[in-house]
Amino acid sequence: MAQQHTHVLHVEGHFGSGDLVRDIVIGMADGLTVPFALAAGLTGAVSVTRLIVLAGLAEIAAGSIAMGLGGYLAAKGDAQHYASEREREEREVVERVHDEEQEIYEIFHTYGVSDEETTPVLNALKRNPKAWVDFMMRFELGLEEPQAQRARNSAATIAASYIFGGFIPLAPYMIAGDIYTALSWSVVITIIALAVFGWIKGRVAGISALRSAIQTTLTGGVAAAAAFGLARLLSAK
Repeated sequence: MAQQHTHVLHVEGHFGSGDLVRDIVIGMADGLTVPFALAAGLTGAVSVTRLIVLAGLAEIAAGSIAMGLGGYLAAKGDAQHYASEREREEREVVERVHDEEQEIYEIFHTYGVSDEETTPVLNALKRNPKAWVDFMMRFELGLEEPQAQRARNSAATIAASYIFGGFIPLAPYMIAGDIYTALSWSVVITIIALAVFGWIKGRVAGISALRSAIQTTLTGGVAAAAAFGLARLLSAK
């Protein structure tokens, strides 16, 4: 009786949206922390809820634009750097063939692969110059080709995440009538949001979710407490 072999499809569990997650983390981290610290600080200095809301909205608008623009420029810079390095590699595989061959051997040496084992791979790469350049960009320079529209998507993601995060600590001031009631609710919901955000960030990044949650919460809490205390100190003079 013939034995049947069952092939099980192996699926890697790696997370493949690192750039998107990084942009969300950047936007949310500052969006939760900065407006929270601003609102808490103003609570220690003024007694008009409307002023705190207006200042918070202005900060969210300015912060989201600044953060989004920063993300756009950073992504543009990465794309320009990749393009210039790729252009240089394309010239070198033509003009400095021997040097590039030696670099291939050196790269494989770091993985414990001998020259004899590397030579067939090198010959295969030489028959396909584009693949050779791709290999050098990845393994010599450690550069990945940026996604199309990366700069625009990065700016939009960071700005949207900042706005979303910023409205969390500001929402109680829009609803509650008493300024210190608003502060109390802002503290509670923002700490919860920081903890949840830190936990999710830790899970996605593959680090301790609890440690990430504690670090994120402490960072936001310390910033808000410092702003509140400084505002009270200055307003008392």
